[in-house]
Amino acid sequence: MATKKVKKVKKGKVKKEKAVKEIKAVKKESETPKSERYFYAVGRRKTAIVKIKLYLIKSDKNELTINSKELDKYFPLSRLQEIVGAPLTLAGEGIKFKLVAKALGGGTNAQAEAMRLGISRALVLFNPELKKSLKDKGFLTRDPREVERKKPGLKKARRAPQWAKR
Repeated sequence: MATKKVKKVKKGKVKKEKAVKEIKAVKKESETPKSERYFYAVGRRKTAIVKIKLYLIKSDKNELTINSKELDKYFPLSRLQEIVGAPLTLAGEGIKFKLVAKALGGGTNAQAEAMRLGISRALVLFNPELKKSLKDKGFLTRDPREVERKKPGLKKARRAPQWAKR
């Protein structure tokens, strides 16, 4: 017969599982209140995937956070910041949003373009009248180009080894 060892819990200590649950509950409450309504969309480009939550706020400027960082910290290049902010500027100055994004995979440029697609899709969910203007600019079109796989016997996808006469 096998015997089980049972650990005794001291009175002053809290179980690890309970403490973890409490921390998770605090994080969820502070990040996004349940009462707030948001518009959810996903943007993709190459191997980058960005999940967008778009909240309406009463503020004088847009708030963008990507992976718990601000826009200028996550995308330090102004070119990438312009790519991300393009759909919001096209939407208009009257309405301000709080954007919470989670970016996975890909490079910085691919993530910025995936984010632009995700923001555009969320804006269409918010206001279907924006669809035509966003589509005309090409913000609602997913760029299907992906890296071609390497084939056996070749150095890259199409590059053959150098040919030698002798």
